[in-house]
Amino acid sequence: MPDSNLPGTELLKTVLEPLLDDFQFWFTRSRDLLESEQLSFMSHQDQSDLLLRVKQAQNELNTAKMLFTATDRQVGIDMATLMPWHQLVTECWDVSMRFYRSREV
Repeated sequence: MPDSNLPGTELLKTVLEPLLDDFQFWFTRSRDLLESEQLSFMSHQDQSDLLLRVKQAQNELNTAKMLFTATDRQVGIDMATLMPWHQLVTECWDVSMRFYRSREV
């Protein structure tokens, strides 16, 4: 749990920076899967749509990270922006789990 006595900039650096890095990691991993595999449990259109949403989220994330860095980590990101990314990562985790389970059979 972050120290609630940290100044705002330090709190953003401590909490937001790793969160943005996590989003980047999971979006990259999901994009790699969606671009390299044909998922038998998804239609081609559904897979393409998910890939498009991941690419869009990556672009938004890159912009947010640039702004965060350009302002010397003094600007936060609205929850209205973060929540769709979180939901997309969760959806990608579900797809990834289904893919890896289907390979075990």
